[in-house]
Amino acid sequence: MSLACHSRVRPFTAAALVFLLAGCAVGPNFKSPSPPVGGDYTSAPLSATVASDASGGDAQTFAKGGDIAADWWTLFHSRPLSDLIEKSVTNNPDIKAAQAALSVAREEVLAQRGGYYPSVTAGFSASRQRQSGQIAPTPNSNAFLYDLFTPQVSISYVPDVFGLNRRTVESLQAEEQEVRYQMIATYTTLTANVVVAAIQEGSLQMQIDATRELIEINSSMLEILRYQFAKGYASGLDVAAQESQLAQVSATLPPLLKQSAQQRDLLAVLAGWFPNQAPAEEFTLSSLQLPRELPVSLPSQLVAQRPDVLQAAANLHAASAKIGIAMANRLPNITLTANAGSTALAMDQLFTSGTGFWGVGAAATAPLFQGGTLLHQERAAKAAYVQADEQYRSTVLSAFQNVADTLTALEQDAAAMRAAAAAADAAKVTLDLAQRQWQDGYAAYLALLSAEQAYQQARINLVQAEASRFADTAALFQALGGGWWHRTDLAQENREK
Repeated sequence: MSLACHSRVRPFTAAALVFLLAGCAVGPNFKSPSPPVGGDYTSAPLSATVASDASGGDAQTFAKGGDIAADWWTLFHSRPLSDLIEKSVTNNPDIKAAQAALSVAREEVLAQRGGYYPSVTAGFSASRQRQSGQIAPTPNSNAFLYDLFTPQVSISYVPDVFGLNRRTVESLQAEEQEVRYQMIATYTTLTANVVVAAIQEGSLQMQIDATRELIEINSSMLEILRYQFAKGYASGLDVAAQESQLAQVSATLPPLLKQSAQQRDLLAVLAGWFPNQAPAEEFTLSSLQLPRELPVSLPSQLVAQRPDVLQAAANLHAASAKIGIAMANRLPNITLTANAGSTALAMDQLFTSGTGFWGVGAAATAPLFQGGTLLHQERAAKAAYVQADEQYRSTVLSAFQNVADTLTALEQDAAAMRAAAAAADAAKVTLDLAQRQWQDGYAAYLALLSAEQAYQQARINLVQAEASRFADTAALFQALGGGWWHRTDLAQENREK
């Protein structure tokens, strides 16, 4: 490009910088919603849960304002469980899909940021042409048949005078954050699901053991009754009743085995394996330790921790930016262009004196009449912001409800387990006494059957009550956000923003 060309392009560049620096982004500037002030999750103050004399019956206390550890599941003191969670986080396809979605959103932001810079393109054309003899030849050589070579560089720049590109980048950045928190929600859900699935498997295994024990008891009772019937000490009605009782207890075993197998399949799939690759370890409730102290985040911390709340806030931010986009689309748009190059009849003549050309230009376009399209798009964007704001508020309310429900569940789980433990102890004593009295001839067989049924139900209720305490403890950690902010791989991106 010649010096004369440079002297003319400088004012053009200066004008572009003036447009860029003087521009302002129309539309509202987003402000994060204020965190809730004061208050608590439940109407009654938190207190320690009651204890019971049974496995997993320890009292639990609530540490208000406590922080959630990144590896909160280690509080259950199960090495196999911790190993399975780490494998799940590494191999689960849902996690990998969410990470890929985040990469897509990030690249879209970077692509849109390219609008801040001029677009520079280079071109080269070569052609062989023949002019009609009836008109003057185009080249200075007066040749009718000639070659034409044209290399050139073109520059186009759209100054972001009213912030259209800035608001678009802002919207995409907010959408990227929305996708990121969706990925984190997938992570917290996955870890909690693995814990709950392991607890459920342990619960089912204990129920299976209890059912098998009851089957053995009823089988032994049936043998005794058949012997007594043969000797004339028992009636056929007693034998038939015991056979019915044994069949009923035996019928409860296959559904438990089916559920246990399904839980094993679920654990394998959560870890990213096929069902036939289920982990060799079998989880039992006795191998887990109930956490005695449970951290409870402050309400103001909850909204900064829960991925779903943060995702709703990011959606609100994107809706705010889209108002600016709609407003900027109604304002003038300015495009600055420049091009320079050389045209010659031979390759060796390119860039020689007299072959160069250049041009600069500016164009402004403004919508005058669109049939109300742009106006209504702006109104729609403002309505979408109101919608996102209400959705954010709904998400916060649901988050508080989730925590409150879980805290109440933990208190009631402890009370239910104490009652279940007392009922199981009483049922066992009743069954032992009924068996001795029946064997000694002091009790009717119907009393023994009633005692067996009560003991069977009491055992199942106790196991289910213990499993509920473990599962709701895991649910509390998930409800409070899952401690993801302490994981370097998840929190690092937040700091980068």
